Amino acid sequence: MNWLEQSIMYTRGVARGQVGATHELTEARQGTFHYTMGPYSDPVLSIAPGDRVVVETRDAFDGKIRTEKDLPSQHLKVPFLNPQNGPIMIDGAQKGDVIAVHIESMLPRGDNPRGTCCLIPRFGALTGTDYTATLNEPLPEITRKIDLDEEGVYWSKRIRLPYKPHIGTLSLSPEIDSINSLTPDNHGGNMDVPDMGPGSITYLPVRSPGARLFIGDAHACQGDGEVCGTAVEFSSTTTIHVDLIKGWQIAWPRLETDALLMTIGSARPLEDATRIAYHELVRWLELEYGFDRWDAYMMLSQCGQVRLGNFVDPKYSVGAAINKKYLAPAAT
Repeated sequence: MNWLEQSIMYTRGVARGQVGATHELTEARQGTFHYTMGPYSDPVLSIAPGDRVVVETRDAFDGKIRTEKDLPSQHLKVPFLNPQNGPIMIDGAQKGDVIAVHIESMLPRGDNPRGTCCLIPRFGALTGTDYTATLNEPLPEITRKIDLDEEGVYWSKRIRLPYKPHIGTLSLSPEIDSINSLTPDNHGGNMDVPDMGPGSITYLPVRSPGARLFIGDAHACQGDGEVCGTAVEFSSTTTIHVDLIKGWQIAWPRLETDALLMTIGSARPLEDATRIAYHELVRWLELEYGFDRWDAYMMLSQCGQVRLGNFVDPKYSVGAAINKKYLAPAAT
């Protein structure tokens, strides 16, 4: 049996895995891209649970870094980075529900697709920043343009990295706040978790009527931590299948793959993000899988897995995961 047929999305979603209408969210239809996620922007699209959306995302630099001579300080204006498609309204979504987003595919977009990686002044894990103030001079400003296709990411003549795309920013609207597209929190946002790619399902808590789904910041590949501050950022055609789960109250984003269940926490310092993620995973095992709380806590100390999303953004993101094989009932 295909694992999707047993997934939370398929077994608890309103559409039960059925695909409805397909919508095209092109750059032209999007029109204005957004740099905040909140309840105040005009919806660009309304869909029913079970519908599919084909989204044309821009890269995190809004396409302004065209050559290796283009330096971020000359072409980018903080905080107008990380443009988001949306908001997409989902019929029937209310506070206390969950939106499930199955990423079906991510393809490079453009006649000669290239990715971009930059060193940006006062941004990254190994330099002084506005949040970690030092008297040291910023690191050198460098722009790399990288050829890529569905077979690989061609970092240099010597090194080919795997094409392993994921969505860096996936979010619903907070209830009242409008949060910039660089900051992750319990609504989702710029989590940069590498597992959030094709074949994954992300579960996001609804806090605003219609949910108001935002998506953007495609990465062709990224290591744990996104240590220099940027992945291989690229424009994509990303296809998502969206469903609604009624009455499932979760506090933070969750993720499901064929092998894993994951909870995602975002905070500073990094250890607090990890605490949030593991706290949510312990509670999930207790409330829905029949584990004793303290037994789950001790067991995760032995088999829990941690995935570092980013530790460069205004808040850091961490995923705590468990292999699904440990959730199966004992043989009788």
